[in-house]
Amino acid sequence: MLLQLTTRNCLRNVSSKLFKPHTSTQQVNRITLIRKTATATLQSDKTKAGRKAVGWWLAGCAGMTVGAVVLGGVTRLTESGLSMVDWHLIKGMKPPTSHEEWMKEFEKYQQFPEFKILNHDMTLNEFKFIWHMEYGHRMWGRLIGLAYFLPMGYFMSKGYLNRGMKIRCGALGGLLCFQGFLGWYMVKSGLKEQLLVNKDHPRVSQYRLAAHLGSAFLFYSGLFWTALTQLLPERPAVTSHDFSKLRRAAMTTKGLVFVTALSGAFVAGLDAGLTYNSYPKMADRWIPSDVMTFEPKYLNFFENPTTVQFDHRLLGHATLAMVTYTWWKAKRTPGLHSRAILASNFMMGMALLQVALGVTTLLTYVPTPTAAMHQSGSLTLLSFALWLSHELRRFPK
Repeated sequence: MLLQLTTRNCLRNVSSKLFKPHTSTQQVNRITLIRKTATATLQSDKTKAGRKAVGWWLAGCAGMTVGAVVLGGVTRLTESGLSMVDWHLIKGMKPPTSHEEWMKEFEKYQQFPEFKILNHDMTLNEFKFIWHMEYGHRMWGRLIGLAYFLPMGYFMSKGYLNRGMKIRCGALGGLLCFQGFLGWYMVKSGLKEQLLVNKDHPRVSQYRLAAHLGSAFLFYSGLFWTALTQLLPERPAVTSHDFSKLRRAAMTTKGLVFVTALSGAFVAGLDAGLTYNSYPKMADRWIPSDVMTFEPKYLNFFENPTTVQFDHRLLGHATLAMVTYTWWKAKRTPGLHSRAILASNFMMGMALLQVALGVTTLLTYVPTPTAAMHQSGSLTLLSFALWLSHELRRFPK
């Protein structure tokens, strides 16, 4: 009897376990929640990895743009920019390899004003040097195009770029293409036959040079800003009157650095750095006598080498004063996080170095190494100003 009861209880227990539903509604909900959480975690990890990859890609392109600016500056300082007298996107990628091909390229160069006015006694080996300088600058620009557009297509196919990033990257890509067009448009201005008629010094238009350099700085700024957004974690901004004043000061500083760099392009385009090579006065005068000799008067600010150098000096001093004020304001703003303070310190140090480089370049009659460092310094200073502004930006609520 006891054995029958025990057997019956065991069968009942087994039967209840076999025929009882395996999961209740609560368990189903729990499993669904776990699955959603796991999916969201995986998606979040993928998004973070995508942001980092996109950020480093943009940072790499920004670094390559710095290289292009430096190489372009050296190309201009060595007067190599007019050595290639035509432009072909694909055909122009193959350099001359034989003596006959080099002679053909040299003969094309001999038809244009720079050779006839300045370099009529140039040898083939001397021509090869300036040709390779310009060729290197052009090929570096093409390499930036490949490094930008190929990864952009990959990131878009992977879904790493949201709608806003697609628009921003597309706009930067358009600016990059426009930069290439501006480069050739600038070179063409130094190949005009009218230069022979007027016996002018063969050089590119300072207006086109400023546009070419300005667009390069804009392209770099967009890359650098967006890379910082992708790579640096957001820091909550302080909400105070002092912080708002600091943000406005940082924005003003950033704009002033950019305008000063553009004025430097006019100095370079007119060789204005060789007009007055004394500091702080200009030929024993605070304001030179020929500062407003052109008519109409507004042309002095763009075509008079004396005025262009004078303006660049004033803008350089104003930029240093604004950087110093912003740095001082950052020191006195309570609650400012460490990255912003670090950016302001770097900006202050670079501003002092940039002024020193500018004065040295002037007093030593614009040697190529110092002048190239001065031009590169302007981009470095802009980078620190951008970094500080980025740290002080407002976040959407």
